[in-house]
Amino acid sequence: MAENPSENVFELISSNYYELTTSEKKIADYIIADPEHVQQIGISDMADSCGTAMATISRFSRKLGYDGFNAMRIAIAHAVSSKSGSAELLTGKITMEDSFEDECRKIHGADLAVITQTFDLIDKDIYFQAIDFLLNAKKVICMGQGGSVIIAMEAAHLFSTVSGKFSCVQDNHMQVITISNMEENDVLIYFSYSGSVRDMMENFALAKKQGVKTILFTRFPKSPGAEMADLVLQCGSSESPLQLGSIPARISQLFMLDVLFSEYCRRDYDSARKSRERIASAISEKHVE
Repeated sequence: MAENPSENVFELISSNYYELTTSEKKIADYIIADPEHVQQIGISDMADSCGTAMATISRFSRKLGYDGFNAMRIAIAHAVSSKSGSAELLTGKITMEDSFEDECRKIHGADLAVITQTFDLIDKDIYFQAIDFLLNAKKVICMGQGGSVIIAMEAAHLFSTVSGKFSCVQDNHMQVITISNMEENDVLIYFSYSGSVRDMMENFALAKKQGVKTILFTRFPKSPGAEMADLVLQCGSSESPLQLGSIPARISQLFMLDVLFSEYCRRDYDSARKSRERIASAISEKHVE
């Protein structure tokens, strides 16, 4: 339908509206009504909101000339940013006219809001199941792709202060090798804001064959990765596709990680305390008097 997908997405929708099917018009209407929200949701949430199938949304995106829903979301983010004058790649809806004080205040508000959002999404039963997984495992591997590897490294570092069974694997080939050597009831913790990364889904499929338990930290509980995971821990935060791993998105996952770690230590307090004492004693030798 569209020959130039770099054209403003709203103009594309408007000029081609009457060529759309009834279901596709529902999608178009939803985008026009709330374009900022569309930037922040996954394709499954979009389908639920519009009352259509995910395949219909993918077809709609291609009709406009985009490779898929994510490409269309990026186009929407560009169009909204150009229209509003806000710097969509930045946190907190900062505009180019904001003072430095305004910028700090908006970032502060965004960071506080994401912790509150994540707190409201905490499901005690799921967290307790995750703790059972971790306590019963002989080996726990933390993984992610791209920027999510940073959170995976932090998770492994944090838990390694109370147990030697936690580690992080960063390279994708090494991830496959590691999962292939994991045993039944070992645990794979994965960090993926979108829950829609191809490498992650391939790793989950391999983990399932091995009988490995999987825990996913994600924003989208209906994402393809979430459907494959044994347990899903949902974070708050809504970032523009132009932000590519915003600090609030990471803060939300760090908050979840802190909760999980705290409860893990409470459930195995004596062992955690002894491990921390040993490590503190060993590390003290590294400090200069």
